[in-house]
Amino acid sequence: MPLRNALAALLLGLLLPALPALAEEPAEGWRERIDWPPVMELDSVLVQTSLYTDHFSPDPEHTNNQRLIGVELHNPELWFAGFARFKNSFNQDSHYLYVGRELTMWESGDTRIRAKLSAGILHGYRGEYRDKIPFNRYEVAPGILPTVGVSWRRLETDLIIFGAAGLMVTAGWRF
Repeated sequence: MPLRNALAALLLGLLLPALPALAEEPAEGWRERIDWPPVMELDSVLVQTSLYTDHFSPDPEHTNNQRLIGVELHNPELWFAGFARFKNSFNQDSHYLYVGRELTMWESGDTRIRAKLSAGILHGYRGEYRDKIPFNRYEVAPGILPTVGVSWRRLETDLIIFGAAGLMVTAGWRF
């Protein structure tokens, strides 16, 4: 429990300083501020895997070994699209297909702290576990994942909060 609280406090501590910058009134319109529409240009590819998972309300049926493998395609404007394959909390093969945006919160030399928000579709909660995630009709549900991460050169690590269920730490390499 103490590690979980410390990670949640870290996430809040890293996200709160970015809120005033998001609330500033831009001189240009919202489309220009978020670089909309995104440029269809590949800048980098991030390949990542899960290192640690913890559920906020542990259940004997939960597994904390997600075996996540994910690939994200990033453009120069910090937009990305990705696909992840993993074992869900009930050891079922699952997939997350998503798009998102990064926000650099701090940068110095080769080190960068950033927040990411992704949204997409989640597939894989089946059978008796179908109702364990909201809106999972036909075994496909919407998903939104906030992330705080650190990158150093090409190495990246992220803290991902998956709803009210838990958190995951990932590591990856950017090509």
